This record gives sequence, structure tokens and C-alpha cells, in this order.
Amino acid sequence: MASALAGRSGIAPALPLLSPAYLWLAVAIFLPLSAMAFFSFMTDLPMAGRDWSFTLRNYAAFFSTSLYPTLLWASLRLGLEVTFWSALIGFPAAYVLAKVLKGRGREAIFLLVILPFWSNGLVRVFSWAMVLREGGILDTALNAVLPFKVNIDLMYSYPAVIIGLVHSYVPYMVLTCYLTLQAIDDSLIEAARSLGASRLQVLRRLVLPLSMPGLVAGAVLIFVPVVGSFMEPRILGGRTGTFYGTVIEDQFVAVFNWPLGAALSFILLSVVLLILAAASPVIRRAQ
Repeated sequence: MASALAGRSGIAPALPLLSPAYLWLAVAIFLPLSAMAFFSFMTDLPMAGRDWSFTLRNYAAFFSTSLYPTLLWASLRLGLEVTFWSALIGFPAAYVLAKVLKGRGREAIFLLVILPFWSNGLVRVFSWAMVLREGGILDTALNAVLPFKVNIDLMYSYPAVIIGLVHSYVPYMVLTCYLTLQAIDDSLIEAARSLGASRLQVLRRLVLPLSMPGLVAGAVLIFVPVVGSFMEPRILGGRTGTFYGTVIEDQFVAVFNWPLGAALSFILLSVVLLILAAASPVIRRAQ
């Protein structure tokens, strides 16, 4: 039956090409998730050499204290703020790349946009630590040009976490918006302008609606990993960088309580999936 369905849908000729990718995705995604789901219902790891049994205590720990829901809400808010700033910065940059710049200028700016992908994430975070700390690059540069002394010390603060995360994820917004803006026919914009529409009206009633699929795709690509991020909050935020993702990392790395870490991870996954499911009507309309 499956082969007949594949034949009717025209997928059969592509199955030899699709099978390796989907097989790899099944092994690399569902197998680890299945293992983590199994761990989340255990009292201890079987490789620890101690007795273990199945329990719901790990999931109950999330609801028995206000700490985990509070940190989860803080992480969701962090994801929304980083997504907002990434859209605010990334969409104009994508518009300039797609509709304003041409030739070598576009290539040079596009290279700068994807440059963060060429460096290790840890290197990017510690680079920002050198810039944002007291006596760092930003502090020294401002004091060199200003007639009065300023003290710029953003390290171990919430804005430092936002800056580091936006720098890491804004290229996703630029790339997705660039693809949709590039697909908009320039003649549509010229026609709107010739009919008397202002630049703001063209942006609000033509460009933004047609580029909405890129904005939505970029928002999803940014929001989902930011909610569970731990490296930028831990290094740039210090004590203020305690979020849901850092607590999960502590359970796996510091405390070695994998069952609780797995349960907290699946709760986060469930919440993110519920948010995406609730937003799916908006996403479908945008596409």
C-alpha cells in the first residue's frame, strides 16, 4: 500500500535519494530522543551501577517548586526578545541586500552577514566578553574619543545575554528574509510607487505581507534554540544568566542527574511544540 501511495504521489523515483537523508534523521533525532524519554522516567541511570526503577518523580519536580516554571517563563521571554531584536535588525539588512545593493557590494555585505557561521560559538561569546567588560574594547574606545570618562561594563547582565544571542542568531533572520524579498518582483514595487503609494505604504501593504514567510521562518529558527540556550547566558550573564537551559545543562554536566535533566528537557520540548501548534494558524496564513 505504501509503495502504491508513493507511486501515485510521484515520490517513488526520488526514494533512493531521499532514503539516506531520512534514515540519518531518524537515527540522529528519534533514537537519542527515545533514549532521553526512557531516562526521564527512571530514578537513576542504569550505567551508574545502582538500583533503578520507573517513576514520575522527575516530572513532578517541575510542578512541586516555583523555580522551574519561573525559569521556563524567563527563557520564553528571552526567546521572544531575541527574536524581536533579530527581526528588527535582520529585516532591514535583508531588504538592503535584496533590493538596494547590487554586484560586489552585495557580495561583501552578504559575506559579513554569514561571517558568524565561520567561527566557533564559544569564540563569539568570549569575544563579546572582551568587548562588554569594564576596561574592554568598547570602554577603551569610548574613553579615547569622548572628552569625559565613561564606564561601560555590561558583563554579567541581561543586556549582555541579549547582545550575544542576537549576534549569534540574527544571520538566520537575514537569510530567510533575503530569500523571500529576493522573490518579490521589482515591477510590483515600481507599480505601487507609480500609483502614488508612499515608501511606507509600499513597505506596509506590499513588502511586509509578501516577505512574511521569511519572517516567520526566521522567527521559528531563532526562538526554538534560544529558549534552550545555555552558553551565552552562562558566560555573558553570570548570576543573572540563570535560565531554564542552564539548569538543564547543570543536571547533565554538574549534578549528573540525567533523569531530571531529561524530564526538564521534554517539558521544554512540549511547551515549545504547544506554542508552535497554537501559532500554526498564523504561520499558515503568513505562508
